[in-house]
Amino acid sequence: MTFEDLGISNQLQYAIDDLGFVNTTPIQEQAFSVVRSGKDVVGIAQTGTGKTFAYMMPILQDLPFSKQQHPRVLVLVPTRELVLQVVSEIEKLSKYINTRVLGVYGGANINTQKQSILQGQDIIVATPGRLYDLALSNALKLKSIQKLVIDEVDVMLDLGFRFQLMNIFDVIPERRQNILFSATMTEDVDALIYDFFKNPTKISVAVSGTPLDNIEQVSYDIPNFFTKVNLLHHLLKDTQTFHKVLIFVGFKRSADLLFKHLEEIFGSETCVIHSNKTQNYRIRSIRQFDEGNNRILVATDIMARGLDFDEVSHVINFDTPDFPENYMHRIGRTGRAEKAGKTLLFSTEKEQEAKGSIQNLMGYEIPVLELPAEVEISELLTEDERPKEDQGISKNRTSLEYVPGPAFHEKSEKNSKTNQGGSYRREIAKKYKKPKTRGDKNYNRRNKK
Repeated sequence: MTFEDLGISNQLQYAIDDLGFVNTTPIQEQAFSVVRSGKDVVGIAQTGTGKTFAYMMPILQDLPFSKQQHPRVLVLVPTRELVLQVVSEIEKLSKYINTRVLGVYGGANINTQKQSILQGQDIIVATPGRLYDLALSNALKLKSIQKLVIDEVDVMLDLGFRFQLMNIFDVIPERRQNILFSATMTEDVDALIYDFFKNPTKISVAVSGTPLDNIEQVSYDIPNFFTKVNLLHHLLKDTQTFHKVLIFVGFKRSADLLFKHLEEIFGSETCVIHSNKTQNYRIRSIRQFDEGNNRILVATDIMARGLDFDEVSHVINFDTPDFPENYMHRIGRTGRAEKAGKTLLFSTEKEQEAKGSIQNLMGYEIPVLELPAEVEISELLTEDERPKEDQGISKNRTSLEYVPGPAFHEKSEKNSKTNQGGSYRREIAKKYKKPKTRGDKNYNRRNKK
């Protein structure tokens, strides 16, 4: 189906034409009329299937012009990066519509955000924590909200935002349309729907666990971290093939260590994002990667979840995620909008069980490739890979430094004092006793006897 077949307004069609889109994705086709109906909607769709346009097109189609100050549409997303992305997508769609949209998130000046709210907004895109802070301060009035959209709700609940969501539900009108989009349907998501949605219409497209046909998947069995680094060095030297690469790691510490080793070889071609980086650093890294100024982006799962990057040639899973659904989210960063994509999965012996869970979820066995002969098998191990008895011992020290020192009770005598109680005072009194003088009545009494 084309966008023209949906019967969208001329203003929306002009914006779609400017973006160069012709055909809708399945989730956009199925969600359009349901969202417009005003019913509660639950959409389950894999990342990369155009969910943002799926809920924003019908909302913008029916959002009349208004000069009122307080917002009518509220969009909640889990991360600051997603706030910026969703605001950007809405601005693209509303290019020929007089719609005011504002993104608010933590880590930015709240007073600046309050001033922007006071100027009047139609759509607020927010992270739950900052939104609730603004609502408590009375800078943001939510009683005029007509539509609530919760995007990437499974991530939001994983990050512990359930409490903030409950508080937000308490301060927005009960009569509203709820629109929820998620890549996975978990027990927590089910509970949220049961408690706050009224007979929602469910739409399921490319349910998580279904491998996308347009993504080519391969894997490597690799002994350790530094051999993975060596393989990356070998692959990334082919700049023509690997021209825009997103590398996923599970932890911030691993992301920093990998970035350090990649930067030594590829320099300014490499950037990194995770939650310990400052907001400006993260935004700059995302922008530079998306615009092609950086060829390689190292990221943790949460930071890159839901972000839409154009023309990613490869997604490399540097480690194998413990949760199979995370693998589906990762590979969804390539092959966007039904374009071809490629993914690589690196797995050590300890990660084979997690790899098996991923294959069971997909019902697909990922082909294993042989390590290229040029890749050196490293014997260097990270702290986590060393045997337990060796952990905590730096390999940079000499063997002499492994000799344990004396315990505290074996140290010099000056540290072996014991409690003398009252005898200590007596010793001091003996040493510094008062002089016996003839004015001492006790002295005189003894002499008379």
